Amino acid sequence: MEWILKIRTIKLFYKKTTYQLLFIFFFFVQYSYAENIIRLNTTGQPPLNSKDKNGFMDKVAYQAFAQIDFQLETIQLPAERGLINANSGLEDGEMSRINGLTKSYPNLIQIPEKIMDWEFVAFSKKEITLNDSWNSLSNYSVALINGWKILENNVPKSSEIVKVKNPSQLFTLLEKNRTDIVLYEKWGGLALIKKRNLKDIHLITPILAKREMYIYLHIKHKNLIEPLNKALKNIKANGEYENIYNQILTPLTNK
Repeated sequence: MEWILKIRTIKLFYKKTTYQLLFIFFFFVQYSYAENIIRLNTTGQPPLNSKDKNGFMDKVAYQAFAQIDFQLETIQLPAERGLINANSGLEDGEMSRINGLTKSYPNLIQIPEKIMDWEFVAFSKKEITLNDSWNSLSNYSVALINGWKILENNVPKSSEIVKVKNPSQLFTLLEKNRTDIVLYEKWGGLALIKKRNLKDIHLITPILAKREMYIYLHIKHKNLIEPLNKALKNIKANGEYENIYNQILTPLTNK
């Protein structure tokens, strides 16, 4: 009888130990997995960012973080709210912001290698030349999205300015001849034209401005700055960046 009790005790011991080991294993797996997730706010629209994470910048950033063994998650918050959250550490960073934001948001560190260039352009039904850049917009009615400072600060005061909330409203104004020109980001505009099959609206050249866009990470992730910078450079050097570009953006230039 005594040996039976001993066997039962041993079985219970190993059973308990096995459960403890399994618990510890799954705890560390989940902990490790959670630690390897980066959450970035995005402000771009299709084709640069999308809800299904198939935008150009989505894919580039995903590949870059994958190279350093991190999984990327994205959210979309209003521009200012996103910066405040990222600076406070509620989010891990921002996917695409202009150069130099660390001066205003000291907890955000800029990745030195840019993720892409944003080109700010004009769209119109009319044949308009922009040889004098922003000044060429004088005496036209011009529509833009409220809060886009680069546009608000550069449109001549002699223009009739209309501000809207989103790009859909922007192109509806142009479609219905309620404005002469709309100002927007190049790829987003081309995507909207294609999606809505707007045959008579075209991109006006040359571009009005170009800005390099960068990923920013919260200071708690400062150890990732150099590896992520190297990963972005690798993606451009090995052809992945060009492949994503040709897959998503190049078709929008085909008529």
